[in-house]
Amino acid sequence: MQGFWAVFKREFKSYFTTPLAYVFLVVFLFFSGYLTFKDGFFEARQADMAMFFANIPLLFVFLVPAAAMRLWAEEKKTGSIELLFTLPITVRQAVLGKFFAAWLFLVVAIALTFPMVVTVRYLGKPDMGLMAAGYLATILMAGGFLAVGCFFSAISNNQVISFVLSVVACAVLVFAGMPSTMNYLSSFLPAGAVNTVSMMSFQEHFDSIQRGVLAFRDISYFVILIAGWTAACGMVLDERRAG
Repeated sequence: MQGFWAVFKREFKSYFTTPLAYVFLVVFLFFSGYLTFKDGFFEARQADMAMFFANIPLLFVFLVPAAAMRLWAEEKKTGSIELLFTLPITVRQAVLGKFFAAWLFLVVAIALTFPMVVTVRYLGKPDMGLMAAGYLATILMAGGFLAVGCFFSAISNNQVISFVLSVVACAVLVFAGMPSTMNYLSSFLPAGAVNTVSMMSFQEHFDSIQRGVLAFRDISYFVILIAGWTAACGMVLDERRAG
């Protein structure tokens, strides 16, 4: 655990020693607020955060890969990954330390949207349980996107390439569950295949949790997704270390 905590603390502190964290936070808070309030939020006279949670998946498609692209690509570009591998820590500890540090940073960004909660509470009597479920879904989705980004950062030496690959992969996982995609696929695929594609989508499980349905299949989907992509990241780095 000492190796994990050493990497975790080093990585988390590194976000705030460069302008990256502050730029990310400003961009995320601006667009999350803008997309929530731009389409008649006050005119709807409904005290909830449905608009906020509806826009989060598409917002995360771009912003989470931007936070993840530096995790390993930067280490390889600067050559510091070789130094990291000489330390008395395992690749698994390094991968988990970096991943959880980045995930905590994203959780901090999500937590800073609390003024929206205060605004909604002031305007009416929202279902706080439903809002809590929405935030849980948001945090789990952030972790899923981050795990995908972590893998593509590990296989690339270039942050831009890592970002592009992560955006494409995350977009596929989101749009696979969109109603328009389902309608299109149902025109030439059997119902079973369409349901399988839907079950593999972030959107399907995110929407389910956000509605307040904390089903085991939805929680386990994100857990398995995170575990699978981080394990794949570890395998890539293991091969590099062995080589």
